[in-house]
Amino acid sequence: MQTEKPTALITGASSGIGKALCEEFAKDGYNLILAARSVEKMQAQGAQLQLRYGIKVSVIAADLERVSGAAQLHAQIKQKGLVLNALVNNAGYATFGEFKDSDLSATLGMMQLNMYSVVVLTKLFLPDLIATQGKLLNIASTAAFQPGPFMAVYYATKSFVLYFSEGLACELEGTGVTVTALCPGPTASGFQAKAVMQASALVKNKKLPSAESVAAAGYSAMKRGKRVHIPGVVNRLLALGVRFAPRNWVTALLKTITRPI
Repeated sequence: MQTEKPTALITGASSGIGKALCEEFAKDGYNLILAARSVEKMQAQGAQLQLRYGIKVSVIAADLERVSGAAQLHAQIKQKGLVLNALVNNAGYATFGEFKDSDLSATLGMMQLNMYSVVVLTKLFLPDLIATQGKLLNIASTAAFQPGPFMAVYYATKSFVLYFSEGLACELEGTGVTVTALCPGPTASGFQAKAVMQASALVKNKKLPSAESVAAAGYSAMKRGKRVHIPGVVNRLLALGVRFAPRNWVTALLKTITRPI
């Protein structure tokens, strides 16, 4: 009989959906490893979670935009003797604007964080998840289902996360490990400020779902072992509806609803 609480690693844990997911895991009895660059924020957050739910929280400073960042995070966790029952690849960001005007270093950093770190952490922690018959939750996006003008590289990175998750889920059938890709639409979080896209027609003057509601939906989907979950009826209709429209129509529509205004 297992007497120890299960352990979950959540990247990008200091804000937005990642922070809200910490709450979901904590109230379900998971010990947590919080990883991000904002150590002070995570320490305050961790102290509250420990007090509220009687769990253990470890905080690790991690810069997953660095090539060595994911491997270093894995090494630090293994040095603590911790074994994961759940891995949440949440850390990620977007850049907004025309690709021809974009900063190359920011674009490459986004690709590193959104894709490379997801693959490295999944690879390195997969033995833990197989041993514990654990859970893998990757945060993708409704952006994964179509190309996106003004955020072309970001949309491509989230398509990668979705396809990677679905392929891996199929490979892992029979191991007891489940893989879930959470695909939220625009969400009220720090994401838009980071992307400098507050003026985009996609979010400006829009009432967006909260990070807490998205996290709760994603956590529930993960617990059920669902492979792909899109929170919200409208998001599901839009994400799935693009399959039946000519692709040039889809990109033209996205250009209109994402443009700066």
